[in-house]
Amino acid sequence: MSIGTIEELTARLREHLYIADRGLATSIFLALKLGRPLFLEGEAGVGKTEIAKVLEKLLGTKLIRLQCYEGLDVSQAVYEWNYTRQMMHIRLAESRGDKLEESELFGPEFLLRRPLLQAIDSRMDRAPVLLIDEVDRSDEEFEAFLLELLSDFQVTVPEIGTFAAEHPPVVVVTSNRTREVHDALKRRCLYFWIDYPSFDKELEIVRAKLPEASDGLSRQVTRFVQELREMELYKVPGIAETLDWVNALVALDREALDESVVDETLGALLKYRDDIDKVRGERVQAILGRVQAAG
Repeated sequence: MSIGTIEELTARLREHLYIADRGLATSIFLALKLGRPLFLEGEAGVGKTEIAKVLEKLLGTKLIRLQCYEGLDVSQAVYEWNYTRQMMHIRLAESRGDKLEESELFGPEFLLRRPLLQAIDSRMDRAPVLLIDEVDRSDEEFEAFLLELLSDFQVTVPEIGTFAAEHPPVVVVTSNRTREVHDALKRRCLYFWIDYPSFDKELEIVRAKLPEASDGLSRQVTRFVQELREMELYKVPGIAETLDWVNALVALDREALDESVVDETLGALLKYRDDIDKVRGERVQAILGRVQAAG
């Protein structure tokens, strides 16, 4: 699907309930236009992963996701051999009295394609969206391996040869910045930092995602969360937590905040006991007073 302008892309994202400001929309547009990976960095819960999911729908293609973690290696990310199938092939050959060459056991039919190899599979009729999620959780050795993929969109399997993408994937790389990602990887990407949204933008997101919530509740929750982000908390709530909280309040048939419902549902918004204890009581009362006064 061809997207001609940044304004058109912004509108298409909005149709899929993703509210992007001009800077982010420009970065996505250029990534699509230039065929460059998009590196998104920011705190957890600000909508980085959601961009890949929306692009899947917007482009009418397949999303292939690689969730990164410490210890991730080639066998989980790229490929490994189907040892069960190889053993069955060996036993079948033995039962027939056939002699097998080693090359017969390391062909494409015995290859298990993991996410990175799937993303450059020449059998795909269109470019998929490849999400490399939370790359900062992987090891530096794996990060170095990504350089070949992101430079040339190809992977070398020693026993078979090089797999190159006929339709290079749309690549979205995300990081929560638990560690610094190497400059060599960032240089291959277009970079954008996604910050916490302003009040107006967050309210727009809540309205788009949860239209069943009353306008008063949406405003109060958004103001409450905006104030919490000014506090010294272990984990400041992101947009995802704002939406979770509104969803919980709607499920309780609430149309406005009060101290009792805030106290009962803080676990939908804050995920650490120390943060909940810090907010409860006088601070909730103070924040609620300002929120209710603002309307």
